[in-house]
Amino acid sequence: MPDHGRGSGAPQGSQAPPSFERFAQASQRRLYRTAYLLCGDPETARDLTQTTLAKLFQHWHRASAADHIEAYARTVLARTYLAERRRRLRDLVAHARPGPRLAHADTDLRVTLISALAELPPRARAMVVLRYWEDLSVESVAELLKCSESTVKSQCSRSLAKLRARLGEAHNYATES
Repeated sequence: MPDHGRGSGAPQGSQAPPSFERFAQASQRRLYRTAYLLCGDPETARDLTQTTLAKLFQHWHRASAADHIEAYARTVLARTYLAERRRRLRDLVAHARPGPRLAHADTDLRVTLISALAELPPRARAMVVLRYWEDLSVESVAELLKCSESTVKSQCSRSLAKLRARLGEAHNYATES
């Protein structure tokens, strides 16, 4: 008789996929951090994380069968971010958000970095975050965003040049103690 997802049902010694609840608890924080770096806003990052988890839940059978479920989740997160940015581009231009309040000295540099990331186009920002924050290879980022490796390399190079130009004075924050 089929189990239909109720109870264990897996024979001893077989590798059953993790339950969605366990996966969500284990990876929610990391997904949120990546979402925050992509969005630059805590509320939007929470929404993006929840949307990603909802999509994963909806297609859990397929997601749990993936070889690397974390990479699968990161792909869903990045693609969801880019799709939402494309849909809301006009709203984002019309409504600029105020920066967060500064709590201590490290926050100055963090706010400056988030602000500089926000100036990059969404796709370039996604490439920089995935390549340098998530430490993914050029090949992985290209596959994840469905583009060529040379596109990832050139976009990352241009984006880093823009960030360096924008953050030229950031060393002032880092040296003050």
